Amino acid sequence: MKLSESLASRDERFTNTVIQMMRSQSYRELVAAQMFGYGLQFVPDRKLLKFMAWHVQEETTHYIDVAKLYEKHVGESVEPWVHARIAQKPMTFAESWLELAIAQWLYDRGGFWQLQEYEECSWEPYQTIVEKIIKEERGHQDLGQKYAVELCKELDDMTEAQGMFNKWLKQGLLSFGRPKTEGNEYAISVGLKKRDSGEVMKDFMLDVFPAIREAGLQLPPIESLGMEFPDDIPWEL
Repeated sequence: MKLSESLASRDERFTNTVIQMMRSQSYRELVAAQMFGYGLQFVPDRKLLKFMAWHVQEETTHYIDVAKLYEKHVGESVEPWVHARIAQKPMTFAESWLELAIAQWLYDRGGFWQLQEYEECSWEPYQTIVEKIIKEERGHQDLGQKYAVELCKELDDMTEAQGMFNKWLKQGLLSFGRPKTEGNEYAISVGLKKRDSGEVMKDFMLDVFPAIREAGLQLPPIESLGMEFPDDIPWEL
C-alpha cells in the first residue's frame, strides 16, 4: 500500500475509514452492474432495453471511477477486495421484469440516499466523485418505481409481488449500515458523512411510502427483516 499525500497526511483512523468507504462503494457499484446486467433478459421491449443497458453501463463506469480513485490514493487495486467480498456476500438477482423494476425502485433508491450523505465529504477526492455519481444516477429509481407500481396494480394476487417487495426493501435498507455505531459517530465527527445511518433509514422509508400505498403493497413485520433499526423509524403506512 502506497498512500497518496492526500491520505498519508491524515491520521490512521481517518485514512482507514476513507479506504473502507471506497471499498464499499466499489462493491455496491459492481454488484448493481451485475444485477441489472443479469436482468436485461427480462426487459419486455427495446425502448426499455436501451435504457436498462445504458443503466448497466453507467453503473459499470461508476465502479471503474471509484476503482481508479482507490488505486490513485491507496496505491493498489481494489478489485481483489471487491471480488472477495462478492464471493463472501453475493448479490441476489431479479428473476422477472416485475422483480427487476422493484429492485431498481428500492435497491437503487437506497444507494442514492446513502450516497447523498457524502455530498459534503471532508475528503475532497471522494466528495468530487460522489457528486458526479449522484448527478448521473438521479432518477433511475423513479423509473423502476413507475413500472413496479404499474405492474403491481395489474395483479389479482399480490403474494409473489409482496415477497419480492420484502426482499428488495431489506436490500435497500442494508445500503445504510447499522445505526448508532461508533464508526458512524466518528465519520460524522470528522465530516466524512452528514448523518447517522438511522436518520437516513427514516427518510428512505418516508420517501417510499406513497408508492408502496399506490402499488397496494404492505410493509412486512419489521422483525422479519432481521436488521437493527432506530426506535422511531416510520413503519405504518
